Amino acid sequence: AVAALLFLLLWRRRRAGGAGRVCVAVLGDLGRSPRMQYHALALARHGREIPLQSFPTLKQTDTLTQPGAISGLAEGALNHLPMGPKLFQYVLKVLVQSVQLLYTLLRIDQPSYILLQNPPGLPSIAVAWVAGLWWGSKLIIDWHNYGYTIMSLSHGRSHPLVLIAKWYEKLFGRLSDYNLCVTDAMKKDLWVNFKIKAVTLYDKPASYFKETPLELQHSLYMKLAKDYEPFKPRAGNPSADRSAFTERDGQSGNVVKTRGRPALLVSSTSWTEDEDFSVLLRALEDYERFIKEGAKLPALVCVITGKGPLKDYYNGLIQKLLFKHIQICTPWLEAEDYPLLLGSADLGVCLHKSSSGLDLPMKVVDMFGCCLPVCAIHFECLHELVKHNENGLVFRDSKELAEQLKMLFLDFPTLEGKLHSFRENLRASRQLRWDQSWDQTVLSLLGNKE
Repeated sequence: AVAALLFLLLWRRRRAGGAGRVCVAVLGDLGRSPRMQYHALALARHGREIPLQSFPTLKQTDTLTQPGAISGLAEGALNHLPMGPKLFQYVLKVLVQSVQLLYTLLRIDQPSYILLQNPPGLPSIAVAWVAGLWWGSKLIIDWHNYGYTIMSLSHGRSHPLVLIAKWYEKLFGRLSDYNLCVTDAMKKDLWVNFKIKAVTLYDKPASYFKETPLELQHSLYMKLAKDYEPFKPRAGNPSADRSAFTERDGQSGNVVKTRGRPALLVSSTSWTEDEDFSVLLRALEDYERFIKEGAKLPALVCVITGKGPLKDYYNGLIQKLLFKHIQICTPWLEAEDYPLLLGSADLGVCLHKSSSGLDLPMKVVDMFGCCLPVCAIHFECLHELVKHNENGLVFRDSKELAEQLKMLFLDFPTLEGKLHSFRENLRASRQLRWDQSWDQTVLSLLGNKE
């Protein structure tokens, strides 16, 4: 039966057509896949028609509502699986997703290319390959990480499911026509271990990640102050047009930063196992102790954004902390507010540890787009993004992070010291934006528009 199906597909295979059409496929929530959103927008900018498939999606992303070029989102969720052993539920989920994805990919207008995100690649790589045989389309895989290393965080490297997932990615990954990846380290690993040739396309910030003007900072702080205590003005400052960080001058009407304002530290997370936020919480405990011991350090507002499975767990830990000089809040920001927050902050902290050691945290890319210096926890290929003592600092544990916070915020907010020089280095770097990088790297793979 399998041989007959393959024969039918090969017989059906035709010369790639589809007028340069590219199907962008994401097996998961598109809102959590900014890189695939950026792919779609870049394709639309070049006049490509894009059937965009996301399984499931929370909602259509505002930035992807351009009429004409992007033809829509397919919605489908597997919210209610039958009861039973987890292995049975997982196998059933994969089978249902396979049928759903294949059905959708065979109903779209014929694409010249199918651009697929991995992970998750099970079952999407195999299904996209079969659809590519049917349409005569070329398959492009964008390797963000390895699915089997993410599974190993929960199950361990030697678990049968992890070993099967590794075999699957290695086998079906080789069936792709082109491959993109996020670091040179992953490019090397794909070739050495999978015999897959890939082109490195580094994550780059979108154009809207930039420093936030003071007037916009004030508007953002006043908006957040309605819901979050740390953004409200400190006691004794009852002004109606004042936040914890900024105020509007009564005479000139200009926005100025408040005297004695706290420093604003920002981190973002999907609250998963590959980010241990207890490292930051222990560092903040040390920071509080430094102030009690007489160090000239500012009060600190720590904002941790994002949603994910471990958020309630860490919120429980945060509520047990009795800080006098530190306030922590964990908001879920509207999409348009997140770049404004990064562009307003004094320091970013990244606790992302790659499950494979081969991908880079996009949150740092966005922070650098906003010229925001970063303290990031060390892992293998982080040096491809964070240059220690140049655009930020790299730490290995909570003690080292605490000492870095102490050094960076000493005598804050004077325009001297490492924090200021890091920001100046980021400003001077004139880093490439996503559109420029994409045009240089991906456009040639797609050939001329047919």
